[in-house]
Amino acid sequence: EDVDIPSRRVLITGATGLLGRAVFKEFNENNWNAVGCGYRRAQPRFEHVNLLDSIAVHDIIHDFQPHVIVHCAAERRPDVVEGQPDAASQLNVAASANLAKEAAGVGAFLIYISTDYVFDGTSPPYKETDVPNPLNLYGKTKLEGEKAVLENNEESAVLRIPVLYGEVERLEESAVTVMFDKVQFSNKSANMDHWQQRFPTNVKDVAAVCRQLAEKRMLDPSIKGTFHWSGNEQMTKYEMACAIADAFNLPSSHLRPITDSPVVGALRPKNAQLDCSKLEMLGIGQRTPFRAGIRESLWPFLVDKRWRQTVFH
Repeated sequence: EDVDIPSRRVLITGATGLLGRAVFKEFNENNWNAVGCGYRRAQPRFEHVNLLDSIAVHDIIHDFQPHVIVHCAAERRPDVVEGQPDAASQLNVAASANLAKEAAGVGAFLIYISTDYVFDGTSPPYKETDVPNPLNLYGKTKLEGEKAVLENNEESAVLRIPVLYGEVERLEESAVTVMFDKVQFSNKSANMDHWQQRFPTNVKDVAAVCRQLAEKRMLDPSIKGTFHWSGNEQMTKYEMACAIADAFNLPSSHLRPITDSPVVGALRPKNAQLDCSKLEMLGIGQRTPFRAGIRESLWPFLVDKRWRQTVFH
C-alpha cells in the first residue's frame, strides 16, 4: 500500500551530530520528509556525503530537491580549530559557501548554524545588528562562513546559537554534559570555570526554532538574514555543574569555582549573551528549563541509579 510521504522536503547536514540528530528528529516528527547526511557516522541511518566533495553535494541536492537545508555540520571545537585551521576553514567556510550556491540553484531555503562566539563578549546582550568581533579562530571561521553563505545566497538565514546540550551519545559530545563525571565522582575535588558566562541551550529547542523558521519562510519570503536563539538561564560552568548535582541529588561541595579567566586554549568571550527578541517577535521559539533538560540528557549516564528510589517514590 502507498506510504504517505510528506511533500515538504528538508536536508540536514551534520545529521549524525548532537544538533543534527535533534533537527532531523524535529522535522521528521512534524510531517516533513527529512533526509540527513553525515560523514564518519552516517550509515546506515543517514546519507554518506563528504561536504568538501562539491559533486557529491550537487548530486544529493539535485536528486532530493529540498525546500529547506539546515546546515549543522561544522568543526565546532575551538581548541581543535586552533590546531587544524585549514581543515576547519574548509568545512566552516568553503563547504558552507558551496552549499549556499547549490541551495540557490534549486531555490532551497538554507539555514546556516552559527555561534555566539562571533562576538567578543564585552558588551552583551548582542542583537543581530551588532558588529561581530570574534576572539578565536573558531569564531572567525564561523563568521566567514556566515558572510560566504549570505554572499552566495542572499535568501538564506544565519542562526547564531550558544553552547548546546541534549541527548548525547557520549558525554564528550557537549561542553555541558562532559562535566557530569566530575560532578558524579565527588571523592576528588574538581576545578570549574566560574568566569565565563554561558547560556546553555537544549538542542531540541534549537531544532524547534529551525522548523518554525522554515515553516514561516514557506509562507513569508521576507524571512531571511541573521537571527539569534539561546536559552535564557545565565550560568558559568561551575553553576551548571552545581545545577547538575542538584538535579540528581548529588553533592557539589567538591566542585571549586575558579574566577580567573582561563589561560590555556583558545580565547573565549566573557559574556556573549544573544538578544533573541527578533525571533520572539515573529512568534518563534521554545525553551526547556535547564534542570529538566539536563536531567533528561544525563539520566542514562548516571552511575548510581539508587537515588531514583528516594526522589520518585
